[in-house]
Amino acid sequence: MSKILYVIDNNEKKEYNYKILEDTIIYHFSINSSNNVTIDLDKEGVALNYYYSSINYDDNYFNIKVKHNKAKTHSEVINHGVNVLENKLTFNVDGIVLKKSFGCICNQDNQIINMKDGMSTICPNLLIDNYDVDSNHSAYIGKFKDEYLFYMMSRGIEESVCNKLLLKGFLINSDSILMEKIKDFILEIENI
Repeated sequence: MSKILYVIDNNEKKEYNYKILEDTIIYHFSINSSNNVTIDLDKEGVALNYYYSSINYDDNYFNIKVKHNKAKTHSEVINHGVNVLENKLTFNVDGIVLKKSFGCICNQDNQIINMKDGMSTICPNLLIDNYDVDSNHSAYIGKFKDEYLFYMMSRGIEESVCNKLLLKGFLINSDSILMEKIKDFILEIENI
């Protein structure tokens, strides 16, 4: 059984430091906030799933470092951000695997949706000092694909409703316990 953490920021600048000694899932929701996150995987064989969802109205950043300090550790880092206005959003995402940390899996998926002409940057960094590692990263910055909107609108759904549905699907996991904990975040999506 995994330990589950829920983190919610609203108009804040915060630093988080985690030492992971058991399998952990972290859901991190941010409304117009900037964050520095450092995660140390400090026990052999532990797994981390980190889900970051961000809604931005001003210039903000998200810096995360995941350090694989022990062998056979596994990280899946998924970062999704939405720029609502013509603001800047920056993701700096570091996956670090030490020379002594063999057999690790270090993956990251990073996406930022610009609702207008926002300026976004994603820096996916894999700093790996070991040959026995599986590691992948991706980065996407843009808008929702026109095909998605076209398909939904061809089914009679208004464009504003289409955008809200796409935003909810992009930013929120469908876990019912999670939905209860992030009511304010869901309301913020409705206001976009």
